[in-house]
Amino acid sequence: MPMAARGYDADWFREALKDKGIKPCIPGRKSREKPIKHDKRRYKSRNRIEILFGRLKDWRRVATRYDRYPKVFLCAVALAATVMFWL
Repeated sequence: MPMAARGYDADWFREALKDKGIKPCIPGRKSREKPIKHDKRRYKSRNRIEILFGRLKDWRRVATRYDRYPKVFLCAVALAATVMFWL
C-alpha cells in the first residue's frame, strides 16, 4: 500500500494505482469537495520512513550514490542503516 503526501492527491494518479492493483493510502486535499477515506494509522507511520531516508542522506556515499553497481550501493545502504540502528 503506497503512502504519499497530499500533493499526490489526484484522481488520475489514484486510478493509475488502482489499475495496477495497488490500494492507495493518500489523504485527500483540503480543497476536495468529497473527502476520501484513508487509513490514518498507516499514513502516520509514513513519518518514520521519511526520517529514515533523511538520516540515510547524511551518509555522503549513499546520498550522492558514488557506487556504480546496485549490489555495492545496497551494501552501503545496509551498512548505514545498521550503524544508525546501533547509535
